[in-house]
Amino acid sequence: MEKGRFGRQDRLIKQKQNDVYLDRQKYSEPTRCTKCQAVYLHGRWTWASTDQSAFPAICPACKRIADNYPAGTIEISGSFFKNHQDELMNLIANIEKQEKTLHAMERIIKATHQRSKTVVTTTGIHLARRIGEALSRSYKGDLSFQYLDADKGIRVSWER
Repeated sequence: MEKGRFGRQDRLIKQKQNDVYLDRQKYSEPTRCTKCQAVYLHGRWTWASTDQSAFPAICPACKRIADNYPAGTIEISGSFFKNHQDELMNLIANIEKQEKTLHAMERIIKATHQRSKTVVTTTGIHLARRIGEALSRSYKGDLSFQYLDADKGIRVSWER
């Protein structure tokens, strides 16, 4: 056990979990997603238009949607939701529209209606949290968050 110049060398380092949808390399600029037409410029995916010929690729959000592998899951349940389902789904669609305008990788994958609840899945954790907070702020109810996989996923539950 030798102590080097940079501190202790015998520490066990916990390996970080790898997110397969997080790109390891930088894309050539500009790169355009062949599915959604988002453009990779200045180190991020945006909805900007480009006059130049762009390199083709598939963005991480489209990969998640194709694989049906959500980063965020929102479970909405309760008698209030059953009676106001259309109104609440419109709120969710509006939140997605606002978030998607600013952040091209934040999208809803799908909404599944079951007997006792509705499950909405998202490509990012921020959109899921924002939807949960909007439901709680607008209609009160019980809201809970559970982060999964070292902050690579989130499960949001809202009930009223």
